[in-house]
Amino acid sequence: MKKNNFSKIFASVVVGMMMFTGAQRATAQAFDDYFTNQTLRIDYNFAGDAHEQRIAVDQLNMMPGWYGKRQRLAEVPVEGNGQIKVVARRTGELIYRNSFSTLFQEWLSYPEAMQTRKSFENVFLVPMPRDTVEVTIELYNNRREVMTTLTHEVVPTDILIRHVGYEQRTPYEVVMQPADTTRCISIAFLAEGYQEDEMPVFMEDVQTAIDAMFAHEPFRSMRDRFRIVAVKAPSKDSGVSEPRRGIWRNTALHAHFDTFYSDRYLTTLHLKDVHDWLAGIPYEHIIILVNTEEYGGGGILNSYNLAMAHHPKFRPVVVHEFGHSFAGLADEYAYETEDIPMYPHDVEPWEPNITTLVDFASKWQQKVKATTPLPTTERKTGIIGLYEGAGYSLKGVYRSEYDCRMRTNENPEFCTVCREAIVRLIEFYCE
Repeated sequence: MKKNNFSKIFASVVVGMMMFTGAQRATAQAFDDYFTNQTLRIDYNFAGDAHEQRIAVDQLNMMPGWYGKRQRLAEVPVEGNGQIKVVARRTGELIYRNSFSTLFQEWLSYPEAMQTRKSFENVFLVPMPRDTVEVTIELYNNRREVMTTLTHEVVPTDILIRHVGYEQRTPYEVVMQPADTTRCISIAFLAEGYQEDEMPVFMEDVQTAIDAMFAHEPFRSMRDRFRIVAVKAPSKDSGVSEPRRGIWRNTALHAHFDTFYSDRYLTTLHLKDVHDWLAGIPYEHIIILVNTEEYGGGGILNSYNLAMAHHPKFRPVVVHEFGHSFAGLADEYAYETEDIPMYPHDVEPWEPNITTLVDFASKWQQKVKATTPLPTTERKTGIIGLYEGAGYSLKGVYRSEYDCRMRTNENPEFCTVCREAIVRLIEFYCE
């Protein structure tokens, strides 16, 4: 989609934060012992430049209902470029953890960050604690080092915690219900650039996106694990802002092309607005559909997936970007004209579908047949090997198959490694 994608900047986090360990399962917390059926939404400002970064709390919010995981609370399915941790102050026990990536971290890789300080909104959802907790935010670089961290206290009875979504809610429709609403993945499709009278078009676009997603395995086979709502946030103007053309439109989420001066980079920096529109609605994962024919979009792990709804490549793009925002999959393409060093060759990426061979055994090494040459050059799909060229680098970073939905818009399916990674993630949320 663009040179610097949300899920592509930083490679991995601390080795000791590995997921799915037996010890973690043995000490798993009971949700109701620590949390109520409400959501604590924490608004942060991430600020700084390439040399120094800071985190500050902006606002605490409480919303009705909790639509994230209720089991394996202290585990993460993918490590991400940052993590949020909730610790019970009384016992010191880690009672919740989640991972994420951010636009702020991506921006730090641009030349502008060498000489300019900026701030970015970031919003994270955790279950509402019953008792006082300490919340820690950590941001990591591409060498698994903590760049910056902040720990702050949250007292559930704090009278200044803002209540949102209890009385006024954005109109929405339930599009898909899961077999079990207590163990499911909740997705909200959110309208951007649709006026009130264009909401029927938005609903058609939502259905197109759903049809595209669930035409792919493993989503097709695990369709009953998903709850989907369509949220009709109205915009005053139709369309989206295009700064390079001098076009600025008044839309619900203030999304625009030319993020970081990249033509096709379509994002919103207004994350508080995103979550204000969603307050009181069942959601955890967010897919923003933009009313435009221009090509663009992006996907940020556990933040949002944003895609143009009226370009001919809308279907493959919205699925590709969901691979980033939901499953933490890396881009599997490389640039022919320049090498972008997002992944140090002496560090194993945390993303499950690429490798630098530093720890190939933790990836798909066991799936490679003894007769398959390494590196692999066979230009046929379905052959698992080591194909050099991935993560924006022609050399030193490898993918598992010749083509995949995470490599091109033309390939009709996810590769085997990506499919299995998605299955593990769905099972993590729903088991």
